[in-house]
Amino acid sequence: MSDRGAAGADTGAEAFIAGVAPLVDAIGGELIAPAEAGPEDVVLSWAGREAVAVRLPDLSGSLDHLLSKLRRRHGMPLADLDRTTKQQVVRTLEARGAFAMRHGVETVAGALGVSRFTVYNYLNREQGG
Repeated sequence: MSDRGAAGADTGAEAFIAGVAPLVDAIGGELIAPAEAGPEDVVLSWAGREAVAVRLPDLSGSLDHLLSKLRRRHGMPLADLDRTTKQQVVRTLEARGAFAMRHGVETVAGALGVSRFTVYNYLNREQGG
C-alpha cells in the first residue's frame, strides 16, 4: 500500500471518528484509544482496523448528562422553567428511560425544583392523556 493509500485510510478513520463523536456525546460516552479499552468498552472498527473505542457512561451518569443537556437546551436551570416546560422535560426524560433508574424520580424532582409527588403527577397526566 502506498503512503497515499495509508493516508487516505487514516483520513477515512478520522472521518469515521468525527462522524460517531456526536452520537457518543449525546449518550454521555467518551471516545478513547482502542489500546485503552477495557472489557466494558465498545471498540469500533473502520476498514478492518480498530479505529476508536467508546466508554459508555454508567446509568446514573447518563441521567446527569441528560439533565445537563436539557439545561443547556433551555438556557437556564431546569428549576426556573415554567410548569408547562417542566412537564415537557418530564415527558422527554420518560421517553429516554430516566424513570426506570433507581432514584430517577428523586433526581429529576431535585433538578426541576419540585416534589416527587409533582413528578409523579406529570407522569400520570402523560399516561392519562
